[in-house]
Amino acid sequence: MPFDAEADLSDDELLERFARGDRAAARLLTLRLTPLALRHAFRLLGQRAEAEDVAQEAMLRLWRIAPDWKPGTAKVSTWLYRVVANLCTDRLRKSGRVASLDEAGEPADPNPSVPDMLQATARTRALQEALVTLPERQRQAVVLRHIEELGNPEIADIMEISVEAVESLLARGKRTLAAVLTPKQDELGYLQ
Repeated sequence: MPFDAEADLSDDELLERFARGDRAAARLLTLRLTPLALRHAFRLLGQRAEAEDVAQEAMLRLWRIAPDWKPGTAKVSTWLYRVVANLCTDRLRKSGRVASLDEAGEPADPNPSVPDMLQATARTRALQEALVTLPERQRQAVVLRHIEELGNPEIADIMEISVEAVESLLARGKRTLAAVLTPKQDELGYLQ
C-alpha cells in the first residue's frame, strides 16, 4: 500500500497492521505519535533527556501491546498519553520531585480571566480597525509578517516584489499603525 494511503489510516488500523508485521505502518505510527509522547513528557518532567527516555519507553510499550490491542476500546493516542503520564509520575516519585496532594495546593486556572479576555478582544478589534486604514499592499505585508509570521523573502515571493520593497512597505505600515494605536495605549491596557 502506498505511503499516502497509509497516512489516511487511523491509529487503530496502523497498530493492527503493525501487529501483523507491517513495518511501514509502524514507521507512520511512530512519526505520528512520538512527537505527541515527547511533548507530553517534556511538559510533565521539564527535562528533555528524561522526556526522550519516557517517550521511547512509552512507544516500546505500545509495540508490545499491539498484538492484544482491541480497536474501539480507547484511542491509541489516549492510551499513549496515559502511559506517558504514568511513566513521568514514576520518574518524579523516584527522584523525589513529587509533592503530596496537600503540598500541591490548588491548581491555577489555565483560562484567562474575563477582564483579560475583554482586553484581548479590544486589542484585536483596535488592531483590525487600524489595519484597514493601511493601503492594501502595506496591510498585506504587515499581516504576512507580523500576524502570519512569514519571513521577508517569502513575503516578497508572495507579493511578487523585492525584499527591499517588502521592508519599505513594512516600515511605512508600522509607522501608520503606531500613529493610529499610540493614542489608544491607555484604553487598551498598555503601559506608556
